[in-house]
Amino acid sequence: MIGGKSNPPFRSQQLAKLATTVLMCGPSPEYYLKGATLDQQRTAIALRIVSGLCITAMTLCVKAVTNDIPLGQIVFFRSFFAFPILIGFLWVSGSFPAGLKTKNPMGHAWRSIFGATAMFTGFAALKFLPVAEATMISYLFPVFMMVLAVLVLGERAGKRQWIGVGLGLSGVVALTLPEMEFGASQPRMIGLTLGIVTAMLGAAALIQVRRLSATEHPGGIAFYFALMSVIAGAMTLPLGWSVPSWENLALLVASGLFGGLAHVAMVLAFRIAEASTLAPFEYLTLIWAAAGGFTFFGENPRMAFYFAAAFIVSGAIIATRVKPVGLIPGAMKPDHERN
Repeated sequence: MIGGKSNPPFRSQQLAKLATTVLMCGPSPEYYLKGATLDQQRTAIALRIVSGLCITAMTLCVKAVTNDIPLGQIVFFRSFFAFPILIGFLWVSGSFPAGLKTKNPMGHAWRSIFGATAMFTGFAALKFLPVAEATMISYLFPVFMMVLAVLVLGERAGKRQWIGVGLGLSGVVALTLPEMEFGASQPRMIGLTLGIVTAMLGAAALIQVRRLSATEHPGGIAFYFALMSVIAGAMTLPLGWSVPSWENLALLVASGLFGGLAHVAMVLAFRIAEASTLAPFEYLTLIWAAAGGFTFFGENPRMAFYFAAAFIVSGAIIATRVKPVGLIPGAMKPDHERN
């Protein structure tokens, strides 16, 4: 009970709507379209798969330079070269510059702090972990999101959500317990810790986005986060940047371009189809990550990875399982329903 009123229940649909709000940059935060045709669904699924491939490509580019380029410099290039793509998309969608007006600058600051810090810790984890493991740990963020929704927003979680949390945490135990028993190297334990912290920070960032979405334009939320990430990366320049080789420079630029393209592809996918249609294809990214890590870095996930992946992915699916919600009031209607 908060303020004499019962706490609102946690709804998986709310998390899906929130994820869409984080990603989308158009004039309305409600993109669920009722009655999407089969061709539209196929297009949305293809865009979601392309987004996952771009995310994996970005991750591989970052992984490839972590031993040669300082962390802050990587964050700067990743954010800076994604920024023009984001601004261009905001402009085309009619959200720039009108969507940048804000009534809550401190809210944007906190969201950006959580998000930018998560980028730092996530990229740092890649230095110590195989790509597949780092990607798999990132799937914990919906589980932490649910817990924070209960603790911070005062929402009530159902039995299904708590089962999801239990499975996610079991995955963490399955991944780390063998390492503790058989004496994992310190760098590997650092990587596992950084990965878990990244998932927590990502969940905290989305909680803040949820608060901002009550008064702020989604395009503005995306813009200020990208801007803060560029600034945060640039602030590490006095700590010492390196002069990248041409190969590393190409990888740094590509990480930003792939990151920006992944954002746009995911936005377009959610504009066309419901989150429930796209959700199963999100986990294909884990396959791309395992294949990319093996192909480019010779990484072969340990047996504990497969046990942990089963728990964590199952927990994420259960904790955020989305049922079709139909046409939300205020959403864009499909063409055949317009007057």
